[in-house]
Amino acid sequence: MQIIVNGDTREVATPILAEALAELGYAGTVVATAVNETFVSATARAQTILADGDRLEILAPMQGG
Repeated sequence: MQIIVNGDTREVATPILAEALAELGYAGTVVATAVNETFVSATARAQTILADGDRLEILAPMQGG
């Protein structure tokens, strides 16, 4: 299935957000996620189902001042 990740079209095999994040290389990484501009908490990712064409934003925390 094709989804848009941070503006780039990507192919993922699974529709489950938590598994898609692992497939994209974010397993074990602290990130914030939004699907179609709606925030998805870390605890809700295993129950969040992606559809073809969904827009996924993945944001990593930044340090600095």
